[in-house]
Amino acid sequence: MKLVILDRDGVINFDSARYIKSPEEWKPLPGSMEAISQLNQSGYRVVVATNQSGVARGLFDMATLNAIHQKMIDTLAQQGAALDAIFFCPHANEARCHCRKPNTGMFEEIQQRYNIPLCDVPAIGDSLRDLISAARVGAQPMLVLTGKGQKTRDAGGLPAGTRVFSDLSEAVRAIIGSTP
Repeated sequence: MKLVILDRDGVINFDSARYIKSPEEWKPLPGSMEAISQLNQSGYRVVVATNQSGVARGLFDMATLNAIHQKMIDTLAQQGAALDAIFFCPHANEARCHCRKPNTGMFEEIQQRYNIPLCDVPAIGDSLRDLISAARVGAQPMLVLTGKGQKTRDAGGLPAGTRVFSDLSEAVRAIIGSTP
């Protein structure tokens, strides 16, 4: 099975320092919907693994998070694209849960759900915590320079073997191009 793991905010959609708190605030990054469609057409399963501490912080509730995700799903469907699953951590950093990136809980859940090792599975994010989670489970960390990506690259300390791309479209072209 071919699988790709994506972070949400800053990779698929525009990010906000004030959190994406409503469906109206969720706006796709240019080319991201088409990139996911290309992955689907190339036989990849696409899943999202996203920290959503706004739930724990009381900025939005689960119904609103579900509505945001439904908007993303509907927008993808208009491009003939789909996600296989959305994994999220609703906890604040202070909770010290196992699912919040840079911990590996969401990645372990993905591995169990799909019954495959994540060794070399592309995991695309815009923050160091996304990349660290990927590296810890043996996935291929891929940084996009959208969202927080530029600051993440400039700060350094990326996991060994991290590949860097301007955006999701460029990362997807590299993934598809490297498929046997």
